[in-house]
Amino acid sequence: MSVRVLLVDDQPLLLVGLGILIGDTDDLEVVGEAGDGHEAVRLVRELRPDVVVMDIRMPGMDGIEATRQATAEPDPPKVLVLTTFDDDEYVYGALRAGASGFLLKSMALDAILDAIRVVAAGDALIAPSVTRRLIADFAGTSAPAAGSAPEPDAGPAADPSPIAEITDREREVLALVGQGLSNTEIAERLVISAATAKTHVARLFAKLEARDRVHLAIIAFEAGLAPRRR
Repeated sequence: MSVRVLLVDDQPLLLVGLGILIGDTDDLEVVGEAGDGHEAVRLVRELRPDVVVMDIRMPGMDGIEATRQATAEPDPPKVLVLTTFDDDEYVYGALRAGASGFLLKSMALDAILDAIRVVAAGDALIAPSVTRRLIADFAGTSAPAAGSAPEPDAGPAADPSPIAEITDREREVLALVGQGLSNTEIAERLVISAATAKTHVARLFAKLEARDRVHLAIIAFEAGLAPRRR
């Protein structure tokens, strides 16, 4: 069965290009197109797509508000934000609104198609460069916060108890999530199946009480499992 996709962008050329690209696949199908957030929400309710590929800056209702309303629907679609604007405010806004993915339009078209498949399968995907910046920004702004004392010489002994309870394999997976890798990329790196990688990530969500994939990446960063951004 094909993944039913709704395309939302105020640039007609992009809609046409993505529509043609998706039309050439066997497992994806464009069921509708919208040029602004209001129309997007209306079509979500009318067409019940599996995935919405959502632009952010559009006339009228922007993509963040449209994402918030779309994901509040019964049996909501997955939303993949696809934007030209690599701006932290947009990233945070999209994730808070319920987006399952955040990609830049500068990415290869094949990567965009793969991202649609990833979020349709229930996974989350964020451009690695964006993930690393979010983690670095989080660490820089929240490290001195109340209840989180500085740890100038913190080593392995400083691991919080939830991290200490995960298995060695789960640590490997957590470190790779912290680098912005998708489940498929984790599977390739560790030479395991994609299903096994997804299971490890699901266990990490449960054990670490993580809200989403970015939260997991932040935990990896704070535990010293992900490289610092220089």
